[in-house]
Amino acid sequence: MNIRNARPEDLINMQHCNLLCLPENYQRKYYFYYGLSWPQLSYIAEDENGKIVGYVLAKMEEDSDDVPYGHITSLAVKRSHRRLAMIDNFNAKYVSLHVRKSNRATVHLYSNTLNFQISEVEPKYHADGEDAYVPATTPG
Repeated sequence: MNIRNARPEDLINMQHCNLLCLPENYQRKYYFYYGLSWPQLSYIAEDENGKIVGYVLAKMEEDSDDVPYGHITSLAVKRSHRRLAMIDNFNAKYVSLHVRKSNRATVHLYSNTLNFQISEVEPKYHADGEDAYVPATTPG
């Protein structure tokens, strides 16, 4: 398994991984936007044959207190490569993401295994109107 920064030529395969793994899908321009805005925070995981098996799109944000924090916008890993502890810290004060309330396995992963705390609930966050939990953690 190799984890590296995503390159422009990876974007189509990142989108394909997204379509296979997640109900929230993005247009290709969305990947380009992240790749150009936060190139140091877009990663792919590839197998021994160089095939993309996962990706993360993340960005740095500042809240009203000017505290920089990382936000994982989209993370997908193909079923065949899940539970292999592919996670990385980006020198942020804390990291957050959105998880569907109905996605019990992912909520359990972040809450119980990775020790994220649910910081809030975002009502109707997803396109279908489902609420999202916002787990967050302090790296390290």
